[in-house]
Amino acid sequence: MSSDAFSRHSALASNVCLVARKTPGDNSPRIVNRRARYEYHILETLETGIVLVGSEVKSVRHGQVSLAEGYARVDPVDMGLYLYDVDIAAYFHAGPNQHETKRRRRLLARHREIQKIHTATGTSGTTLVPLAMYFQRGWIKVEIGVARGKRQHDKRQDIRDRDVQARIRHAMTRKRL
Repeated sequence: MSSDAFSRHSALASNVCLVARKTPGDNSPRIVNRRARYEYHILETLETGIVLVGSEVKSVRHGQVSLAEGYARVDPVDMGLYLYDVDIAAYFHAGPNQHETKRRRRLLARHREIQKIHTATGTSGTTLVPLAMYFQRGWIKVEIGVARGKRQHDKRQDIRDRDVQARIRHAMTRKRL
């Protein structure tokens, strides 16, 4: 084999390796806090990263997370954004090195976004609630929302609106048949 043929062969082999590589599909769950949309008016949303340990990541990948009681706060001392009372279940295969299921977890966002949220939650009646937790290109993201609590009549109106929309969809489906 000549050196010219060898170089062509190695170049061809390297091209084949690059072409044969595939990105795996991400079939990780999207954990949604449906209660937050029912209990609150969402004024603004923000996508943040989150700092987790290895066993927590495995539990999130298996969908063993409860966002229902969770909330977020801006710590005015270090201007850090933290997530509280989100229950990430213990990972069975972690053995004795388990993580705490409910602990304070740091959320990652830009400083100007944290300042903006801090001023938005400074008004009376607003809070930060986690809306969803999901994977994006291998990183865990948490969608948080600046929220204001709904009154009982607002909740009833939302239920009525949802019922009307379902009836309209049902009637439109029957009409097509």
